[in-house]
Amino acid sequence: MAIKSKMKSAELASTAEGRQYHIGLAPGEVAPYIMMCGDPARVYKVAEYFDEKNPPVCNREYVTITGKYKGLPISVMATGMGPDNTEIAVIELSQIVANPTFIRVGTSGGLREGVLLNNQVISTGSVRLENTSTAFVFEGYPAVAHHEVVLALIESANRMRLQYHVGLTATGSGFYGLQGRKVPGFPIRDEEIPKKLARMNVCNFEMESSCLFTLSNMAGHRAGMVCLVIADRRENVWIEPADMAAGEKRVIEIALGAFGVLDEIDRAKGKTKFWSPSMGL
Repeated sequence: MAIKSKMKSAELASTAEGRQYHIGLAPGEVAPYIMMCGDPARVYKVAEYFDEKNPPVCNREYVTITGKYKGLPISVMATGMGPDNTEIAVIELSQIVANPTFIRVGTSGGLREGVLLNNQVISTGSVRLENTSTAFVFEGYPAVAHHEVVLALIESANRMRLQYHVGLTATGSGFYGLQGRKVPGFPIRDEEIPKKLARMNVCNFEMESSCLFTLSNMAGHRAGMVCLVIADRRENVWIEPADMAAGEKRVIEIALGAFGVLDEIDRAKGKTKFWSPSMGL
């Protein structure tokens, strides 16, 4: 999609109508509940669950479809890989959506003992091994998932009678070097990163969540993540294609169910800012 209108300024790249330069979206075109993924193909898989949907909006690597799932307005966006793409998506979506809630659905590598191929991991926070977020906050700033989103993902997985892990994730700005992968011809500074993170009880490794959590916390938005484990870094094995397809379906369904739970939470809260178990669902 080519944006033909002039940008308002060099600082915030949007048109006078609010259409954002990178994501190609304007106010009113995105739902408050937003699923994020790296792979554009996953957007179309998610949209198959929608009762009704708008045509996809494609601009650069960003692909977005907005529709309704069981009557609830939801948007799904592919950001491409990495914290830099995530930064652009979160900031530009924040310009056009009031109080967005983000759930990232992704794939990851398992780190600690017991986090196996084809497992689901619900993240409570992320170790920030990327430098996109450090342009905004100190290096010691915690990248924390919002508690309501974490609880909604857990509740959704429980309703589906699925097993899952809950814990910390690590986010790197690359797939090979920063995640400690040994590739001939490309020696890296620290091959022990996966083992070190496992000793710290970190569940899994991916490339986006710490930036998503950090920026969402800064802006007062809710964000969370559920990932499928497709690589076991301890055993150096990769998931079977059939298992990956089934697992991708599961994490999509967990996230869709979580948006439904969040809608229940938001209704139970009423005018109260935070939900607690005594409010019920």
